[in-house]
Order: sequence, then C-alpha cells, then structure tokens
Amino acid sequence: MYYLEISAKNNPTVLQKFAEYQAALQKVPQVGSLPDPDISVGVFLSPMEQLGGNQVADIRLMQMFPWFGVLKNAKDEMSLMAKAKYELFRDSKLQVYYDVQRSWYELHKVKQNIRISEKNIELLRTIERLAIVRFKAVPTGSGTTPANRTIPPASTQSSSSGSSGMNTMGGNSGTAVSNQSGSSMPGTSMGSSSGSSGLSDVYRIQIEIGDLQNNIELLKSQLNTISAQFNSSLNRPPSTTVSIPDTIIAENYQPSLLSDSLFVKNPMLGMLQFEQQSLEARKQMVTRMSYPMVGLGLNYSLINKSEMSTSAMNGKDMIMPMVTVTLPIYRKKYKAMQIETDYLKSANSQNYKAISNSLQTEYYQAMQLYQDAQRRIKLYDDQFHLASKSLDIMFKSFASSGINLTDILRVRQQTLDYEYRQIEAVADYNTAIAWLKKLNCIEVN
Repeated sequence: MYYLEISAKNNPTVLQKFAEYQAALQKVPQVGSLPDPDISVGVFLSPMEQLGGNQVADIRLMQMFPWFGVLKNAKDEMSLMAKAKYELFRDSKLQVYYDVQRSWYELHKVKQNIRISEKNIELLRTIERLAIVRFKAVPTGSGTTPANRTIPPASTQSSSSGSSGMNTMGGNSGTAVSNQSGSSMPGTSMGSSSGSSGLSDVYRIQIEIGDLQNNIELLKSQLNTISAQFNSSLNRPPSTTVSIPDTIIAENYQPSLLSDSLFVKNPMLGMLQFEQQSLEARKQMVTRMSYPMVGLGLNYSLINKSEMSTSAMNGKDMIMPMVTVTLPIYRKKYKAMQIETDYLKSANSQNYKAISNSLQTEYYQAMQLYQDAQRRIKLYDDQFHLASKSLDIMFKSFASSGINLTDILRVRQQTLDYEYRQIEAVADYNTAIAWLKKLNCIEVN
C-alpha cells in the first residue's frame, strides 16, 4: 500500500528507533578497544649528575591490558544490545503499519457513514413530500380545509442533540417512528380518524432529518480528527487529503493457529532474548574485570655526556622495560556488579513471560474480532438483500394499495442501516487481519 511505504520512510518513531539502532552499533568498537596508552615526559631543569653522565629527561610509555576475555565480552554485550535495538525498530515499524491501516479503515467507515446518512436524508425528504401530498388529500372531516393547512419547512425542525454512528437509522429510528405513530395509516389517509396523524408524521420526518443533519456534522468533525491522526503517522500536515475508495473488499487471509512458534519472530520477545544474552556476556565481563590488569611499558632516560666521567657508559641513553599489575583487592564492588547482573537477568526473564502472556491475550482478542467480523459480513449481506427485496415490494404496493408510509420509512432505514453495518463489518474484518499480521510479524509490501 502506498501509505504504508510513506509511513515506513517518514514516521518519526520509526526513524528514531532506527537511529538508536545505528548509535548502538557504534558502541561495539568503543568497548572492544584497548585503553589509551599513557605517556609521561619529565625534564630536569638542572641535569642530574649520574655515574654515566648527566640525565636531562625521562620519558615513560605504558599500555594497560585487561584480563583475557574482557574486551571480547564487552563487544558481545554491545553487539547483542544493538540487536535488541534493531528488534525495537522492527516492532515500531509493525506498530506503525497497523496504526496506519486501522486509521485508514476508520476513515472509510466514517466516510461511508456520512454518505449513507446523506442518502437517508434524501429518502426522508422524498417521503416528506409524499406525506404532505397525502396529508393535503385527506377528506375534510374536522372543519379544516386542505387549502388552509400549512406544513412547516423541514429546515426549521431539528433536535438539540444527534445520535452518533448509525443510531438514528435502522431499527432505532424506525422503532421511534412506529412507537410515535398512534395508529396505522390504511388507505389514502395518514390516519383513520383525522388528518392530524398525517401532520404528526410530517413532523416526525422533519425531526429525523434534523437528527441526521446534526449527526453528519459530528461525523465530519470526527473525519477531520481521524485524518489528522492518520497524517501524523505519515509525518504530513494534518490537513493533507487522504485518498479513500468508495468500496473496499474483504482480504483473503487465513490466520494460523496459536502455537509457541507463532511468537518466535516477535520483535519484543526477540529484544528480550538479546538483552538476556547481553546480560550473560556482561556477567562474564564483570567476573574477568575482578582479575588483575597487566601493564607493559618502556622507560627512556635521556643522558648527556659528563666531562668528569670516565665510564664506558658515559652519555649513553638508558632504556628500561616496565611491567605493572593492578591489585583488585576491593572485592565488594565486583561482587555487587555480579549480583546486579543476576537481578537484571531475573527481571528480564519475568518481563519475557509477561509480554508472552500479553501477546497471547492480544492474539485471542484479534481472533475474536476476526471471527465476529467474518460472521457479521455474511449476516448483514443477507439482511441487506432481504430488506432491499422487501422495500421493492412495499414501494410497488404503495401506489396501488396505499401501504402504511411509516412502514416504508422503517424498512428503508433498516436497509440503509444494514448497508452501513456491512461496510463496517468488512472494515473491522480487514482491521483484524492487519492486527493478526502484526502479531505474526508480517510486513505489508
């Protein structure tokens, strides 16, 4: 997917983790090198008289060598820590992939919700016009002539608060209309006793329109929020346009069963494994650090000739090899470092178990969403086709038999509701697949 490629290249979190990994690699040559050699130079302000001449300067060079294996263990520790950083980089990339796909499907759902709500408003306005026509056609039985009846415009009728999602549609809105209607509307009249029920139906339709208009505004605001979140993952300005198709199809993916091998490539568990190995290398390094360090050096004495000396060594410089050894007699600090490493290993082991359990729980949650969405796709597809067929029959019967207008409104809203729920189920299904791919460490190409 195009957006996934952009997120992998531009997401700040991914770039941060990769930079940390590259920085960790640079620590390997740092800890694997010998300590810098020590050189000291001493100059006598007045030459020191010796048997073999006058000494004017003393130069000393010393190189310390840690105990065998210390540098190797230090390099191993840093190399394994760098690998752990790389696993964090992989995890951040997989998380960004999932976040981008989830936000993208949320945008699709909100966009389709707006489209279906607008479609529902068009339907309600059509039914409103039909209801007004039928209301004006009611025989005068209450002393009021059709010519004197005035119908308020729909734009002035709106509720103070709208419902979220598709709650104003489907069974909820249809039930509200049915419950508010005092009696059925047979024949060509909107009520059996007078035209007042027909006027009430018009008011109820206008209330539904107002609720849907308010709901559309809420959805548009939600659309802007999710778009800003989506663009943030791609490191783009919040107002950047996001391309979303009108329709999406369910992906063809069969998740694997839960097993121990499912989490072998999980980056978080891989990171903890590398950290555990690095702690093992650190413990070996600390153990060897408690042994003496050996230093090899060279002392060079600069001697000038002395006129008073008759020695054969008169004026010859002196070279003296040197060996130095550290005495690690303060053992408490080394013992404390070993105990510290043991505690860190124990904490890492417990963290591994905790993350393993969390990943298993997350897997079951993703599978539940996957199976539930799979079931809802089929259910709402069947319900939508049945409601559509029922609505076609009711529309055909409306002109001839004068079928109840409220029933048509209810079934039509149910049809739109099932249409949205089917779209929502497909989006949830694909989101669950993206979640399962993240858990299985499958990078989307």
